Amino acid sequence: MPPPSDIVKVAIEWPGANAQLIEIDQKKPLIAIIREVCDGWSLPNPEHYTLRYADGTQLYITEKTRNEIKNGTILRLATSPTRAARQLLERIQSSSLDSRLDALKELAKLSADSTFATEFINMEGIFILTMLVESGTNFGEMLAFTLTAFLELMDHGIVSWDMISTAFIKQIASYVNQTTVDASILQRSLAILESMVLNSQSLYKKVAEEITVGQLIAHLQVSNQEIQTYAIALINALFLKAPEDRRQEMSNVLAQKQLRSIILNHIIRGNRPIKTEMAHQLYVLQVLTFNLLEERIMTKMDPQDQAQRDIIFELRRIAFDAESDPNSSSSLEKRKAMYTRDYKMLGFMNHVNPAMDFTQTPPGMLALDNMLYLAKAHQDTYIRIVLENSSREDKHECPFGRSSIELTKMLCEILQVGELPNEGCNEYHPMFFTHDRAFEEFFCICIQLLNKTWKEMRATSEDFNKVMQVVREQITRSLSTKPNSLDQFKSKVRCLGYSEILRLRQSERMSQDDFQSPPIVELREKIQPEVIELIKQQRLNRLCEGTSFRKVSSRRRQDKFWYCRLSLNHKVLHYGDLDENPQGEVAFESLQEKIPVADIKAVVTGKDCPHMREKSALKQNKEVQEMAFSILHDPDEALNFIAPNKYEYCIWTDGLNALLGKEMTSELTKNDLDTLLSMEMKLRLLDLENIQIPEAPPPIPKEPSSYDFVYHYG
Repeated sequence: MPPPSDIVKVAIEWPGANAQLIEIDQKKPLIAIIREVCDGWSLPNPEHYTLRYADGTQLYITEKTRNEIKNGTILRLATSPTRAARQLLERIQSSSLDSRLDALKELAKLSADSTFATEFINMEGIFILTMLVESGTNFGEMLAFTLTAFLELMDHGIVSWDMISTAFIKQIASYVNQTTVDASILQRSLAILESMVLNSQSLYKKVAEEITVGQLIAHLQVSNQEIQTYAIALINALFLKAPEDRRQEMSNVLAQKQLRSIILNHIIRGNRPIKTEMAHQLYVLQVLTFNLLEERIMTKMDPQDQAQRDIIFELRRIAFDAESDPNSSSSLEKRKAMYTRDYKMLGFMNHVNPAMDFTQTPPGMLALDNMLYLAKAHQDTYIRIVLENSSREDKHECPFGRSSIELTKMLCEILQVGELPNEGCNEYHPMFFTHDRAFEEFFCICIQLLNKTWKEMRATSEDFNKVMQVVREQITRSLSTKPNSLDQFKSKVRCLGYSEILRLRQSERMSQDDFQSPPIVELREKIQPEVIELIKQQRLNRLCEGTSFRKVSSRRRQDKFWYCRLSLNHKVLHYGDLDENPQGEVAFESLQEKIPVADIKAVVTGKDCPHMREKSALKQNKEVQEMAFSILHDPDEALNFIAPNKYEYCIWTDGLNALLGKEMTSELTKNDLDTLLSMEMKLRLLDLENIQIPEAPPPIPKEPSSYDFVYHYG
């Protein structure tokens, strides 16, 4: 007979005594269970004790979390959170340095527990820690543990960051501004300042006054990638929280300090592989940098503004130098006619007043900025493109003005200019860190690509949208290969001509569409269950290998991980916390928690997940919400996931649905099904190549009037 669901068999440890093997009745109050355990070891005052997990993060067990205890769990009798917090408060103020160091070390570990954190904060623990830091008497390990405990306590969101004093900010900033400081202290100081900036606008102003950008950039030139990551994270936080009118100014300061070239030489082209968190911070910096263009994108051209009109005239002057003298003695009518002709040759929609072409937002004035940059920085290319098209009389000219405006708009869409960074995205492009005017150079390459594609397609003005679709495909396909430099990108798009795009499209269409005749459709339907079973087995095998998931806080990204994998017999899900992101599989023995598959009630995704309903910050983040899924199991509990990427999200949701006998509905399954079906169909039809398959089977002939034609042997 299996034990009742309310009974959990556990082992409880106590230093210097034999472990107790007991059955916990989940209906009985926790204090009564602790009293029984204390009686077993003859310990007085059971109210001074509580239960904690012996392994992993060693969290305290409360009435709210007791249902998470599983059969076979090893627990430890420990001092209650209230008593532990009081004792640690006394010890961290001790005159004995050894006692204080041990207390701070234990505090740094216990602060990750929300139950302990609540008790410690209620006893003014945060105030004591800030006083210790402000005094400036703590150094080395002692200071590192103090800062770690402070950061962990604040991360629980129990108290507001606005209660932090200016003296504390100055002290933390001084550690960052020092040229020589212990790496662990520097790392925690950078993390604290980042959290201050992200969580409080008033603290942003104070931090911005104390931190010198030059010193932050100096931290990017060290060999420790953790410090580099936290330094970029703080730069990003200052960038993100800066008022809009100050962001451009800050960008100019960073440019003067050679931020881009330092990141390129010391991080992107450094000797060490770029870790996930660093990739995310580089992506954020890339997004924030491109978002500076948003003001120009949303600025309409004022047709009456002479300075703006002069830019258009400058484009005309560079292209048609000999005919551009505004002080020529020709009549006004002749000059107007000449200007109209030239603006038509430049490819503007409005030949009389081309300023009207830039009144649409997006791309607004950014399109004109790009055109002027091309005309001045790559004058020969600009003149060649304009004159090459203006000299054509066969209606195949590519309108430079219209193309530039639409191309600028397209590039902004591809790079998602104006959108906030996504929490789970790490997709940065190294080539944008190779030039101070990366977007403009990107435009210059793409406008040449557009002109080349236009000629290859022998397009006319009616084909404009078709050409833009092909160019978008050329750009996105080339970007997906992550070229390391703008020159590499230029080479890739050059190789990806119109004929190659057609070939790729044809190949993809063949793999997707297949044949549509009834016999082929019937064969496809017959093969499909076998392919689905193959996909199902692959998903379950991946679940058996397991995946590392990041713990995402509602306040800031955390480098905390947990691992989950399916047992080889597909009956139990094993999971547990990890100290760091693993490089390979994690053994089942290392994963302390488990959920029987038979107990799983349902799998929910997105906004239906409990952790998406609870955390407003995560709920607002569309990217995180798209990666979220939860397992609802007995009793009424949930195991919450945030997948590291879309692929893992599809693998896990498919695998869990397969375990529950439900349909696998992800995009990945659809793509895999199409690919595998297409391959299997082609293999089976290999012998029928160049043979036309009829739409319907041939008719069965009528029965003969007699069977006398049968020949009898012998």
